[in-house]
Amino acid sequence: MRTYLLLLLCATLYGSNFVFGSLLLREFPAMHLSAYRLAVSSVFLLSYLIIAKRMIRLTTRDVVYLIPLALIGMLLHQVSFFTGLQTIDATTASLILSLSPIFTALLARIFLRESFTLRMAVGSLVALAGVFFVVGQGRGLHISLTTGMGIMFICMFAFSGATVLMRKLTERMDALKATAYSTLLGCMLVFPVAVWREPHEQSSHSLGWWVLLIGSALLIQGLCAIIWNNQIQKVGAAKASVFLNLQPFVAMVLGYFMLGTPVTFTQIGGSILIVCGVVLSTLLPRKKSHNDPISLTTAKW
Repeated sequence: MRTYLLLLLCATLYGSNFVFGSLLLREFPAMHLSAYRLAVSSVFLLSYLIIAKRMIRLTTRDVVYLIPLALIGMLLHQVSFFTGLQTIDATTASLILSLSPIFTALLARIFLRESFTLRMAVGSLVALAGVFFVVGQGRGLHISLTTGMGIMFICMFAFSGATVLMRKLTERMDALKATAYSTLLGCMLVFPVAVWREPHEQSSHSLGWWVLLIGSALLIQGLCAIIWNNQIQKVGAAKASVFLNLQPFVAMVLGYFMLGTPVTFTQIGGSILIVCGVVLSTLLPRKKSHNDPISLTTAKW
């Protein structure tokens, strides 16, 4: 129960990231916000590794894997996340990103030769139908890569690609170390891009905004990374991933109370379809074990 409560806490904080991101974008430019958040989380994660005496010396081969992970998972994902949030609401953004488990499974099938079953295919169609109703409002999808919705789809693809790269990297080091080093490298990549694209960023922000930025980075990108990686070893990736389906609901509720974003029946219906599709895709039927009659099999992504 303690593990499930910790996973629920992480899913809630991950869902709140859409709302906090939307609030912070009122004060900080998108790329500078990405750079600041990565800097805070890098310091936190590296400090944790030093205190826990889990630092390792990276080899050239490790760096070869870390560079594409940082480029896709940190630079592209973080920048597109905050850039997309500038023009679409937190609820819609969270619903688009909720497709990431399905596209992760597709990429894992292509690049890692993992299985992709009929059950996954059906679940994918159900989830895509949910996105159709939310994004297209039932009238059809007209998405440009230059619009907020198109950029958020790029963010979702980047997250899925980074997940596949992380799986490959964790064959050489544990997930927490890979996350810390890739976050640091991503921070080093984002800062020059932020200065180049947004050179006139002002630093005279109030203390309250800095507290929100640092606090959200420490909780969502720092502490949650440690908790999630520790708990996922106890229950497995399959069961843990189910909790991520709560993100759209958290973003929807917090967006309504903190941002005044209206909740429509289309969003509610679409979110139900997306969650059902993701659960259908990522969970396998219950099987009985000789040792544990109530155990569940893990999902094959």
